[in-house]
Amino acid sequence: MTSVLVVHDQSLQRLGLRMLLAAEPDLTVVGEATTAFEATDMSADLRPDVVLMGGRVSDADGIQAIRHISRPTVPGERRPRILVLTPTSSEAYASAALRAGAGGFLPQEATPEELIAAVRVVAAGDAVITPTLTRALIETVRQEQPVPRLTRAVDLGTLTGRERDILTAVASGWSNAEIGRRLSIAPTTVKSHVSHILAKIGARARVQAVVFAYESGLVRPAA
Repeated sequence: MTSVLVVHDQSLQRLGLRMLLAAEPDLTVVGEATTAFEATDMSADLRPDVVLMGGRVSDADGIQAIRHISRPTVPGERRPRILVLTPTSSEAYASAALRAGAGGFLPQEATPEELIAAVRVVAAGDAVITPTLTRALIETVRQEQPVPRLTRAVDLGTLTGRERDILTAVASGWSNAEIGRRLSIAPTTVKSHVSHILAKIGARARVQAVVFAYESGLVRPAA
């Protein structure tokens, strides 16, 4: 059973999200928060698997909440995965949330089916990010914080050939199962490789590895 904390500043939207998620047999809503500060406190108390953040929390308080919620306090501690509902025009916020530790983004216009699927994907440790937002995020990251080539080259050099192959596949949007099939290895092996990659590049979430793959030059945006 996947537990979810719903965060939204509008009561009607919170109710709709709760009803939508609670109707699924494998999902349960353990709490509702109206502000970023409440989300931080309730996440610490309730320990949900996923924190679904929507509404007008796309500001400095929201970014700070994402950072607190996703950051382990002790090595190896399991932290909630964060799925953010964001306007398609908020690339700068999505970039900041990504750096803070968010595990996925979904447009506010997403269908109920897309939202439910995204919660399950994020809970499993995979990334949720649309191709359009991926391209926008990459461009935003490059403009906001140019990455020294030497530093990134050293970081990329710590990865084995197999890890580079898997990181390339992750940046292409493949799931662990798809990567396993294409590389003829077990999904559990893929998951282990992804964990090693995140540790080596200092990322807390899979979606951050996607941006790293582009920043480092391992993968280039399609024209």
